[in-house]
Amino acid sequence: MYTLLISANQLHTLQQQGTPLAVFDCSFDLMKPETADTLFEAAHIAGAQQAHLDRDLSTHDAADAVNGGRHPLPSRETVARWLGRLGITNNTQVVAYDRNAGNYCGRLWWMLKWLGHDAVAVLDGGLQAWQAASGAVTAGRATPAIAPTVFEIKAPLRQLVQTGTVVTHLGHPEQTVIDARGAPRYRGEVEPLDPIAGHIPGALNRPFTDNFTADGHFKNADVLKTEWEQLLAGRPASSVVHHCGSGVSAVPNLIAMELAGFGPTALYAGSWSEWSRTPGLPCAQG
Repeated sequence: MYTLLISANQLHTLQQQGTPLAVFDCSFDLMKPETADTLFEAAHIAGAQQAHLDRDLSTHDAADAVNGGRHPLPSRETVARWLGRLGITNNTQVVAYDRNAGNYCGRLWWMLKWLGHDAVAVLDGGLQAWQAASGAVTAGRATPAIAPTVFEIKAPLRQLVQTGTVVTHLGHPEQTVIDARGAPRYRGEVEPLDPIAGHIPGALNRPFTDNFTADGHFKNADVLKTEWEQLLAGRPASSVVHHCGSGVSAVPNLIAMELAGFGPTALYAGSWSEWSRTPGLPCAQG
């Protein structure tokens, strides 16, 4: 069972072994959401399904939304029904990938952990690594599941944190907020998506891109451990709450901390897009 990362060669082996397997292409573009379908139909891992950030991994129904922000999580029940329609069972090994240096596929990884499904891994290096390893790709739309099934919800394996909790513990040593956005957005110099520029007061900045090598693979565990220890500067890893703009690109930071041996940490999925839209909350710059 793969629960964190999987290499292109390991995925190929699983395919050959006939392991119950579901591969999801999570490629996306925040500035041009309509291109996600075009990218998938142009090329994807043979047999992969599409997991679309706006359609599948977020909800536009306020009654079903678990949190606020630009990409609210659907309820666990809604996600489980979607997985069941695609034939995913609790015995399925799930692999998520994108072609965006790990920006989007972590969202599906985290959501499955949130549903209590441990057998989910991110394809290290994404579609580019798969193609470099001569993995089979195909074009066109996804092939529908042979038979829908029931995906059973279990106890969450990762912690979801809401705005109220972040506010309650703001400035307290038992909470270390880490912002995964790029440094200019963190400092409040630019803000292309949300109504206010800046960051949650006291938050540390670790751009999610800092976890990757130039070819889109996660850095090795020792390097990640050193870098994260420098950032935390003695703060306990158990105190960490991750966020970004809308709860998506923060997940590579969670994965990186686990690769470095720190164990699971919490996600504030509403992130800056919910925080900055909530009246009365403090916002810092610089």
